[in-house]
Amino acid sequence: MQFKLISAFIIFIGSYLPLALILAVQDIPITWWQSPFCNISNFSSCSFIPFMNPVLSILFIGITVVAVLLSNKLLNETPMPFEARVDSSKPIPNDIINYVFPYVVAFMGLSYNTPDKLLGFLVFILWMFAITYKSGQIIMNPLLLMFGWKLYEAKININNHVKEVRVLKKGDLPEGDYAVQTIQNFYIAKDKE
Repeated sequence: MQFKLISAFIIFIGSYLPLALILAVQDIPITWWQSPFCNISNFSSCSFIPFMNPVLSILFIGITVVAVLLSNKLLNETPMPFEARVDSSKPIPNDIINYVFPYVVAFMGLSYNTPDKLLGFLVFILWMFAITYKSGQIIMNPLLLMFGWKLYEAKININNHVKEVRVLKKGDLPEGDYAVQTIQNFYIAKDKE
């Protein structure tokens, strides 16, 4: 099974939630941080949206939060038509390095006040998505850890064929029988009901 382009993009863009938060914090002027807390007696003078570019800040955070939630939902609702026996497994450390570079970029002059750099960054994200999608690595989203998804290297027996594969499962993956689905170069596993 191959992720449809839209589903794959949702999973991919959800991994950029930390970047959206970094850019949003950078979009808050220092004067806002130095201002006193909101006083209930003078409620009308309170500033609830501190961003210099509120539309971009809120939009990017909103899109990435929705993408993370939809990613979890997509994986939870993936049909599992096959059965497999896991003979052994070991956790694979998340490939965080793929996501480090965009965050470093955020501290090197990328902001919502520089549309030319934002356009360049958009091209970069689209290029990264194309590479990630074509290479079958779309599932390696470290933010899935927030929902308990873990990546394993496992030896499985499916239809009397033993394979060494990468398995994504919510929670631990001890030896036993599972319902599975193949997506790109990965297996997604769930406990049998």
